[in-house]
Amino acid sequence: MRRGLSLIPPSTLLRPFESKTPQCYCVCTIPATEKVPPPDESTVRETLVSFSNDWKRALDFFNWVERSAAFRHTTDTFNLMLDILGKFFEFDLCWHLIHRMNASPSSPPTHATFRVIFNRYAAAHAVSDSLAAFHRLHDFNLKDPTSFSLLVDALCDHKHVVEAQDFVFSDHNVVSLDSVGKTKIHNMLLRGWFKLGWWSRCYEFWEDMDAKGVTKDLHSYSIYMDILCKGGKPWKAVKLFKEVKSKGFKLDVVVYNIVIRAIGVSQGVDFAIRVFREMKEMGISPTVVTYNTLIRLLCDCYRHKEALALLRSMHKDGCHPTAVSYHCFFASMEKPKQILDMFDDMMESGVRPSMDTYVMLLRKFGRWGFLRPVFMVWNRMQQLGCSPDAAAYNVLIDALVDKGLIDMARKYDEEMLAKGLSPKPRKELGTKLLGGEFVDE
Repeated sequence: MRRGLSLIPPSTLLRPFESKTPQCYCVCTIPATEKVPPPDESTVRETLVSFSNDWKRALDFFNWVERSAAFRHTTDTFNLMLDILGKFFEFDLCWHLIHRMNASPSSPPTHATFRVIFNRYAAAHAVSDSLAAFHRLHDFNLKDPTSFSLLVDALCDHKHVVEAQDFVFSDHNVVSLDSVGKTKIHNMLLRGWFKLGWWSRCYEFWEDMDAKGVTKDLHSYSIYMDILCKGGKPWKAVKLFKEVKSKGFKLDVVVYNIVIRAIGVSQGVDFAIRVFREMKEMGISPTVVTYNTLIRLLCDCYRHKEALALLRSMHKDGCHPTAVSYHCFFASMEKPKQILDMFDDMMESGVRPSMDTYVMLLRKFGRWGFLRPVFMVWNRMQQLGCSPDAAAYNVLIDALVDKGLIDMARKYDEEMLAKGLSPKPRKELGTKLLGGEFVDE
């Protein structure tokens, strides 16, 4: 029996394969007379995720599982397929699926559906299309303050803050917001300026909120504390934290996560640990973000043993390590064997690497000139059924080019093109920019 993720021919059925990772479906050639029960939604979702960097395969599977495996798609599985299509700018197909959803009582489009659409348009820098999509929501009875805030959030999240602010304060904006809604929208815009790193504009906008009489809530202060910390003024973030406490706000773990980072940067990790203990004494339960913040601070000081002990103790507070937890170690470790051992520990702990994990390790080993661990990571990624994205391919190809393995690099370059991914122009491989010039090295 031949197993492997591939396009689904009519003569095949899907069968789950055994793995320590979440269950996915693989293609198995089996007798046509053998009946396979319809997959559950979790399995369909995991399989779609495994195809997230190959939209044609994902769509073939999406249609096949409904047509031939008697699976009824839900709004959630439609939304996941929309997200994959949007990632590759297949927006005409997205709208085709949305109209399919609208015709089905079991999977109508919801606010979550258009959150995906707004996010993918914004990520593609298609601001006018995202605005047009918002105005089409009349057809789905979803043109309301919730959709308005989702659109603004998507634009800000992808650094289209100028356009988002123009839209919010435009005379053509007919969405009416109450006091809480206005605060929420202003918080989104403030966070947008933060993501852009326009610190002076952040400070101005913070003052403008007072001038306009916009009520600042705890989330507003959390964002601004983060701005001060990341903007190179962590001591001011600590000062603002004390002001927040004096105002009588009911503090939460988000505020503490930020101040732990701020104090750790400005005064050292030992002071951050004291604040962590203070938070727990107040009855505020830490989250995985709290632990990851402390682990990063310890790793930045090369205190890996203490960081590892903290990682092992997370479960006492009901937290579990994530890929980001391990990224803190990978970023600061300086020996390939040490990193690979930590990577094995990650897998044995049941933490599934993200694509960012693979790219981080491929890039690090590639820069060091170690191809053996590069291919160890690449093979592990494929064994786990993860389809590499453009960043992963480009890092691998760069490592091969640096080692003079041009033929092998060209093979992966061609493989990228076949999947519809965009390789970097490289003089060594004979690829050129659109203007016909070779890329400068």
